[in-house]
Amino acid sequence: MTIKNLVAPPTGAEVDRWADTVVAAHTADLPGVPAPSRLEIAGRLRVPPARGRAALWTADGGAGVAALLLFTEEANRTTAYLDVLAVHPDARRRGTGTALWRTVREELLADGRTSVATTLDLGGPGQAFAQSLGFENVLPMAWYVQDLPRDPAAADAAEAAAPVPPGYALLSWHGLVSDDWAGAVAAAHGAMQDAPAGDVDVQIEAWTPQVLHAAHRLILDRGGELTTVAAVTEAGEVAAYTELVLPDPDGVRALQYDTVVVPAHRGRGLGRAVKAHMQALTARRHPRLRQIATTVADENIPMRAVNEALGYRRERGTAYFQLTLDGAAGPRP
Repeated sequence: MTIKNLVAPPTGAEVDRWADTVVAAHTADLPGVPAPSRLEIAGRLRVPPARGRAALWTADGGAGVAALLLFTEEANRTTAYLDVLAVHPDARRRGTGTALWRTVREELLADGRTSVATTLDLGGPGQAFAQSLGFENVLPMAWYVQDLPRDPAAADAAEAAAPVPPGYALLSWHGLVSDDWAGAVAAAHGAMQDAPAGDVDVQIEAWTPQVLHAAHRLILDRGGELTTVAAVTEAGEVAAYTELVLPDPDGVRALQYDTVVVPAHRGRGLGRAVKAHMQALTARRHPRLRQIATTVADENIPMRAVNEALGYRRERGTAYFQLTLDGAAGPRP
């Protein structure tokens, strides 16, 4: 079996083979759930991550693929994230996944990493494989899906049912948050510190306007679209915000990224207000879009309640799995 390090940026043929394997594996394991598009996959392969260094491998000409994110932030220098490890259904049970994992593990140890995490759907072959390697479920979550109304007027009615409370106003940005509000949005992001995180090793970095813009620019550079909606005070504070990402602007499913309500402003319906406004904006701007999907930790009862009130339904269980590595060789010089 041949394991090849994929040198970035990959060729069009390499992207095609990678996409074929990822989409085939996704379709086999998650029938009925929209697979990532070639545009989304190509963007992730060709545009380097903002938070670290990517390592990419293919097995047997692309029958298996693996992508590893090695964080370069000082607080996360000893951990990493396994973004992809997929084997084409036609090539399974031949040791391809095991061979790729051995290569990934060698890279982790050589780079001085003591843990690695990944996100897996529960009950599928990925979970069984990861647990056979020693990965443990450290943060149970679930995917929730909201169907967008075909008639924008229905979205407007849902928004009207979740008005922004007195003393607040709603702002939205399509693309990057404007420079004059980036600092306030970044400050509000700090409220994520109290979100359920289980026993995850990855530390949340301090958010600054520069970090915020780098994270958002990565989405845009990879071909996606981003909208941010915020509830703001007269004093210029961001009290709550939510982010919506279209990994492929022509896709049928968008992803709800972070939704944050600053502690001092909780209990006033702001989470529901910013999400309802986002739904209405999205229905008007993207008439071909059919669904919004998001993940919520099982123990995050308040956000689950907000989502339920807005019509989200549970689609499938997922979780953050983590492995502590033994025998770390120490970082490379």
